[in-house]
Amino acid sequence: FMPLASLRCSPDVHLFLCQAFVPECTDHTRVLRPCRELCERVLSDCSRDMLTFGISWPSELQCDRLESCHGSAVSVVEVTTSRSSQSGRDLGFWCPLQLKTRPGQRGSFLGAQDCAPPCHNMYLKPHEVQFAKTFIGVCSIVCLCATLFTFLTFLIDVKRFRYPERPIIFYSVCYSFVSLVYFVGFLLGNEAACNEPSLPGRVSTVVLGAQSRVCSLLFMLLYFFSTAGMVWWVVLTITWFLAAGPKWSCEAIEKAAVWFHTVSWGLPGALTVVLLAMEKVEGDGISGVCFVGLYDLTVLRWFVVAPLAIAVLAGLSLLLAGIMSLNRVRQVIQHDEQNQEKLKKFMIRIGVFSGLYLLPLLVLLGCYLYEQAHRSRWENSWIRRHCQEYSIPCSRRSIDVERPELSLFLIKYLMTLIVGISAVFWVSSKKTCSEWASFFKRNRKKDPISESRRVLQESCEFFLKHNSRVQHKSKHYKSSSHKLKVVSKSMGTSTGMHTPVTSNHGNTPVSTATRNHYIPSQSISDPHGSSETSVQERIGSTAPAERRSKADSSSHTQSSHRLRPKDDLLEADQSSAHCTNTQ
Repeated sequence: FMPLASLRCSPDVHLFLCQAFVPECTDHTRVLRPCRELCERVLSDCSRDMLTFGISWPSELQCDRLESCHGSAVSVVEVTTSRSSQSGRDLGFWCPLQLKTRPGQRGSFLGAQDCAPPCHNMYLKPHEVQFAKTFIGVCSIVCLCATLFTFLTFLIDVKRFRYPERPIIFYSVCYSFVSLVYFVGFLLGNEAACNEPSLPGRVSTVVLGAQSRVCSLLFMLLYFFSTAGMVWWVVLTITWFLAAGPKWSCEAIEKAAVWFHTVSWGLPGALTVVLLAMEKVEGDGISGVCFVGLYDLTVLRWFVVAPLAIAVLAGLSLLLAGIMSLNRVRQVIQHDEQNQEKLKKFMIRIGVFSGLYLLPLLVLLGCYLYEQAHRSRWENSWIRRHCQEYSIPCSRRSIDVERPELSLFLIKYLMTLIVGISAVFWVSSKKTCSEWASFFKRNRKKDPISESRRVLQESCEFFLKHNSRVQHKSKHYKSSSHKLKVVSKSMGTSTGMHTPVTSNHGNTPVSTATRNHYIPSQSISDPHGSSETSVQERIGSTAPAERRSKADSSSHTQSSHRLRPKDDLLEADQSSAHCTNTQ
């Protein structure tokens, strides 16, 4: 109402405001209040100036709430007051002018419409807020590294993490995004969570509703993935129970993966859309992100505390049922010491992992319940401390000045982030270390330049050594080389060929016993003739088809076997020349 008093837009504005907020009391039971006609006259006179300067009519001064004047200047109202309230009245919370927001943004603070909380925390001191920001930034980095390590370990060997332990990977992915959002909030400071003052004399206020796109985006990511992480943990306990209780196989559990993904991503998405439609997004001046339930207790109760409690109870029940089933199996196989020891280690591993997850979650649930029980006291204490600063009515009740400790906020943010670190325990093993070691070794071997140089160098050294050895052996075959050439030509082939010998009707190699049946007719026409004559006749023959007949090809196998050292010599010379050219 202060802008109305400053404008002097109506001659009756001062009288009306004084009768409205400081009414005259004739005695302890009679109060003189303004009448409806006076209110309407002041509203009509000031409407033009209010439109010009963008001032809204106070919600406490609605004219339809007042009684008619009936021809008198003021109305006399008889009230009944108790003895405890005769010394004054508790008018409740009025939104200070410094915290006013633009009309139509659907923001409310402590029940006052078009009002927003101050950006600097209501309960902590500036140096405490700065320490909390640094603490949240460090915790978010540690959690981000831990969850990314779990996810990258999965990518190295995807087949290693099958159902029922596959939900651990999706659970770690969810908390990777949660820690990433908190890290982004740490980097942005208060740019996303707070609004700059719109008019002189006002202060920075917290973002309420869908005013900022960046704030809405941070809220969607944070709320969606934090809720999805809880649902994936419940799915993990379900898969463990199916494997331990009804004895489902990995393939049977994997067939239900579509339903697991539908629930784990669909339920958090539906809750996120509902909160966006209700415009219940609230900026956090400490962490720099946007969440829900920071100032609205009803939203905190139904959209944060209730899902968290349901997830803890459901997951704990399924986990205990699965452990009991595994314990019964262990008692059945008590004579099999090897399998019993493996099952015992698996049960201990599940117990430790579940404890590392459930303990932070239970502490976080306790923080929310404690905050919900004491929030109203903290708010009334804040009003009592700042009522004179903001020029709002102070409470007449004697209220013990109390505020939450810094440790409460630190524990709440720590438990929110440290939940994701528990996934590292499940992948921490010797097998993980060996997989990472082999992964880095494989990366070093994938250098194409160094690998090609190494292969080329080794090949050249091998061929050079082989060439020198073959040259040494070739002296033994030099004296008979002319005879080998003559015999090879007589058989219809050359010394450098290694064509496999096949029969006329297929790919079956021709045996030594059958080669005599394929000798040409010239060689058997004179059975008493010398072999030299038959050889000279074949050399002088000019029919290439006869020299390349299948009978001569079948004789080639035996001659090529005798000529292999010379063939190796030729191949070594060619390979050595090729290697030298390549270098």
